[in-house]
Amino acid sequence: MKVLIVGGGGREHAIAYCVAKSSKVEKMYCAPGNAGIAELAECVPIGAMEFDKLVTFAKEKEIDFTIVGMDDPLVGGLVDELEAAGIRTFGPRKNAAILEGSKAFSKDLMKKYNIPTAGYENFDSDEAALAYLETAKFPIVLKADGLALGKGVLICNTKEEAMDGVKELMLDKKFGNAGNTIVIEEFMTGREVSVLSFVDGKTIKSTLWFYGELDPCNLGNNTH
Repeated sequence: MKVLIVGGGGREHAIAYCVAKSSKVEKMYCAPGNAGIAELAECVPIGAMEFDKLVTFAKEKEIDFTIVGMDDPLVGGLVDELEAAGIRTFGPRKNAAILEGSKAFSKDLMKKYNIPTAGYENFDSDEAALAYLETAKFPIVLKADGLALGKGVLICNTKEEAMDGVKELMLDKKFGNAGNTIVIEEFMTGREVSVLSFVDGKTIKSTLWFYGELDPCNLGNNTH
């Protein structure tokens, strides 16, 4: 089996590390990859957002299975493009990846289906956001709506900090277009838990993460 991994970060390195252990894999490529991944796979100079080039490469190399690791190409619809070209691909399609790509969309979805979530309001105007802060309770959380490499969240202890945060996200564009819309959210305390679930429409494999380490290759029902 020939495998193509799309991305060049630590996530893709962990994926490559696990894929390399499979006896079914005869050749592995990574686009664009990194120095660590190069020890496991052949890295090719194609950017993760160069969809046409990725599809062409996958066809030319007769790739059997593609794994898209990075958020940006997932949200941009790379999985849809690859599947349309007849290439088997692991990753959410564009209409599912929006759950990761837009915090405002995700919060509205949770509200619509009564999924417990912190109280919030969405804003696409800095004036409206600043007006909301006048009567808000603090601490409070500001979140850039779009992808910001995991850095688009500000915890503000005072109104002054929050007002500066709105300016930083929406006017100064610290995270680019990711801050065109922001979510202002209730501050909550407690233990943080992440649940990673892998689904195919019939089967669910979940991994429960607390603080600590897990074997990245073990996708069973683990608690740590």
